[in-house]
Amino acid sequence: LHMGKTMKEDLTVVVKYIIQLYPPEFNVFGIYAELYHNYFASQAKKSAESHLEDKDIYLLLSWVHNIYPKHMRKDHALAKELDKVKLGSLLPSSLSKELEKKYLDSEEVTVKNSLSRCLDKEIQRWKEDKEPEKLNGHFQSELLGIFVIQSIYSGQKRAQDISEAVGEELSQRLLKELPAFLRSYRDAFEDFKEKSKKHRYYKPILIANINNCWNFR
Repeated sequence: LHMGKTMKEDLTVVVKYIIQLYPPEFNVFGIYAELYHNYFASQAKKSAESHLEDKDIYLLLSWVHNIYPKHMRKDHALAKELDKVKLGSLLPSSLSKELEKKYLDSEEVTVKNSLSRCLDKEIQRWKEDKEPEKLNGHFQSELLGIFVIQSIYSGQKRAQDISEAVGEELSQRLLKELPAFLRSYRDAFEDFKEKSKKHRYYKPILIANINNCWNFR
């Protein structure tokens, strides 16, 4: 963040005050921009090749695909001059792809585990001597219906914020996880229906789960 801010502010000073002090053939802005970019790219590469936590991978990919090309280089004060320089990406393509794969693998596992924990909690709630919650006057499982959908949507949104391609890839992966989760949910629910007919709140629990179906559709 500090490097990005420094680069943006310094190049803005070059555009506003320094370019006009030199003949065009000196290519003053291009030299400054390339030096800053090369240093920034070397630091990004150094970070990418070190051991990174998931949140660091996400932040670095955000810089490579989103913040640097779209917010820094398209800044209204810099865009015209930067378009002449053709700086390239902050990371080599191979390294960027490697980070994307790590991020996608991690995010897929995170969402999958989140869905599994949610279902486990829901099954536990069926076993309790407790009436299901009501949502807008109807029995419904807020935990299951809303949490599952939010988990998947949030995962997709985070990925799309990196880039459209990364978002599309994660969406394809999660679209495979959702049916697997729904099958587990269906099997658990069928098991409950078969074995828990004497449960005090058997009927409200059935209604709550039936009402979840519309949300999942």
